[in-house]
Amino acid sequence: MSVSPMSVQVEPRYLPDQSSPEDRIFTFAYTITVTNTGATSAQLIARHWLINDASGHAQEVKGLGVIGQQPLLAPGESFRYTSGCRLQAPSGTMHGSFFVVDEHGARFDVPVPMFVLEADGDGARRVLH
Repeated sequence: MSVSPMSVQVEPRYLPDQSSPEDRIFTFAYTITVTNTGATSAQLIARHWLINDASGHAQEVKGLGVIGQQPLLAPGESFRYTSGCRLQAPSGTMHGSFFVVDEHGARFDVPVPMFVLEADGDGARRVLH
């Protein structure tokens, strides 16, 4: 696999109205912006997430596309979407990658840096490097 032709930005947030702390349900949304920084068009084919919460619960999520789509991005083009997850604790982390194929058939794993999910609202803005 080559160097990634994509950049990724993440904006996580806590959703208190969809959470139930007394039932250990903490719901988060995250908005992802994927930008094609390469010189050729590329298509996002699949996603892979590793989600861990402070209670020690871990989830692995793999699947085709994002929100039911496999966007094809021309050079300089971005795709933005919002999805979500539920944790069993008020804080946790998420990181992963997108599998991308460019118009010449080159394959890339685009890393998504670890970001913090925090029910207090402050940590939900932090991205770890």
